[in-house]
Amino acid sequence: MKKPETKRPPIARLPLKIEIDLLLARGAHAAVIVLGIVGTVFALHAGAFILMPVALAVTVGLMLGPAAAWLERRGAASWVSSAAVVLLFIAAVCVLALALMGPLSFWAGELPRIWNRLQIHLAELRGPINALKNLQEEMGSLIGGSGSTLKVEQEGAGVEDVAFLAPAIVAQILLFMASLYFFVATRNDIRAALLRVCFNRRLRWRVAHIFRDVEALVSRYLLSITAINAGLGVAVSLVLWLVGVPSPLLWGALAGLLNFVIYIGPAIMAVILFAVGLSIGDTIGQSLVPPLAFLGVNFLEAQFVTPMVVGRTMTLNPFLVLLALAFWLWLWGPIGGFIAIPALLITIAIARNILPGMSSPEMR
Repeated sequence: MKKPETKRPPIARLPLKIEIDLLLARGAHAAVIVLGIVGTVFALHAGAFILMPVALAVTVGLMLGPAAAWLERRGAASWVSSAAVVLLFIAAVCVLALALMGPLSFWAGELPRIWNRLQIHLAELRGPINALKNLQEEMGSLIGGSGSTLKVEQEGAGVEDVAFLAPAIVAQILLFMASLYFFVATRNDIRAALLRVCFNRRLRWRVAHIFRDVEALVSRYLLSITAINAGLGVAVSLVLWLVGVPSPLLWGALAGLLNFVIYIGPAIMAVILFAVGLSIGDTIGQSLVPPLAFLGVNFLEAQFVTPMVVGRTMTLNPFLVLLALAFWLWLWGPIGGFIAIPALLITIAIARNILPGMSSPEMR
């Protein structure tokens, strides 16, 4: 015998007025979120003078945190450990700057000769360039504008800009060093203070895990990428020395520094090495040897070394990386490019501990 079919009760629908109220409430919440994001971006842009060095100090402080913790486990006070790691970091930066100052001044004097050789190599392209210039002038005459948009600046403008920017740069450097020291020295106190604010035990657990994951992800990434970039600099110096490029140590160090800004840094380095090739090569083909040699080393690093070292511990969507890089470069320039990936890692760590279904076994 067939079992009698049981009719399911119809799904109760909410009254139309309640559905509209719910829709309006959700729209209001979405609007508040959008306004909050826009306000945050505006605040970051408007407060760049102060927020940029502080954010850079926090990023570097997360990288130096494990070294300070190692000293503290051996009995050093927090202010002693933070002062030690900050002084070592500043000393390393100063030594690197002094080592690069001589070769950089030499190549700065070579810029006029490089420009002249570039003009010679591109002489065969004068025809197409002139045709484009004539087309631009014709378009300008059609829309009623002048063909030339070059304006003559006042002679003292450059000196006034330097006089205005120098104190601002010094102030930002001092703010960075002070923020770096106090962040490393008080990082445990900051964590404890935020945990005391969390009255809910579950919220306190989440915040503690966020701190743990942020420190683990950012410090691991920055230490790993620093080691990789140091190795890249050595490899680039060796390859450029083999192909006969002058000052190979300078270009290797510059390649390692620019590689912190992924995608953009290697592209800038290739252009720089092409300019160097113009100064030592007689033809365009010879001028392309230095950038091609660098791109070959960079390809091996990006495709094999970095995924082997970094990819096993963290995986990032390339599209998210590109968006984060574009956003922070637009917002804060080169410094934004440096903190783009750490900021993305911090966002991912927060999301994994707040949003359901995003936790990763590798972070537990």
